[in-house]
Amino acid sequence: MKIISGIKDMQIEAKKQMKLGHSIAFVPTMGFLHEGHISLVEAARKQNHIVVMSVFVNPLQFGPNEDFDRYPRDIKRDEELAREAGVDILFYPHVSEMYPDDRTTTLTVNRRVDTLCGESRPGHFDGVATVVLKLFQIVLPDRAYFGLKDAQQVAVITGLVEDFNVPVEIVPCPIIRESDGLAKSSRNVYLTPSERSDASELSNSLRAAKEAVNNGESTAHEIKKLVESKLQETVGTIDYVEVLSYPELKQIETIDEDIIVAVAVQFSAARLIDNVIITRSGIPIGV
Repeated sequence: MKIISGIKDMQIEAKKQMKLGHSIAFVPTMGFLHEGHISLVEAARKQNHIVVMSVFVNPLQFGPNEDFDRYPRDIKRDEELAREAGVDILFYPHVSEMYPDDRTTTLTVNRRVDTLCGESRPGHFDGVATVVLKLFQIVLPDRAYFGLKDAQQVAVITGLVEDFNVPVEIVPCPIIRESDGLAKSSRNVYLTPSERSDASELSNSLRAAKEAVNNGESTAHEIKKLVESKLQETVGTIDYVEVLSYPELKQIETIDEDIIVAVAVQFSAARLIDNVIITRSGIPIGV
């Protein structure tokens, strides 16, 4: 596995692989890898010749009172896990190179961001869109793999690619969960034992929502009430419960299209998100 930190070096390597006729898969991460990240690598290896993973904790997507400074970092561990997973190139840029000077251009995301995490984190998805577009220009991938745990991010990036005609195929991948259903997340390490036990209610509530829809419930408000009632049993504080169209993320009253049921719960030192996407065809998105 090659480890590259320079932007120009990464672009040179990407162009070299392109000349060899190799398809490039890209798995962008903020590090502190877990099974969810590894599952993206596994999906990428099945469809491409070369897998590039980036590890970059992007300051632009953290607000002033968020956890940028204490976001978990362990690059040596990440290197080992990436190598074991079969990553060909690990791109590990420094903040000073990614954002060296005051920018002359900024990106503003106008749609799909006024709800869910975007509502309480103004500017967050502007930062996500900025770093993803920069990384696409550096890695030059054919396909990019994103986990659906942050389905709003997938929706925003899909819109970004469509708006700017970026020649990258976005591949959404299923959420990877613990044995009790908790979605894998780098922030899970901040849960206390009692919170960790309660956290499984996020996935339990979403499973109940999916069962209700499959059994004929077609009112978004009723699904929202069902999920809220289950989450109130946890020690965490509900940030939001939403039932929206997907990927447009618009408010709906009647469930007659692809939807997302999404939740966020604030525990003492970690804010957890989870979701389930329910399609009219019955075919899960990302599978």
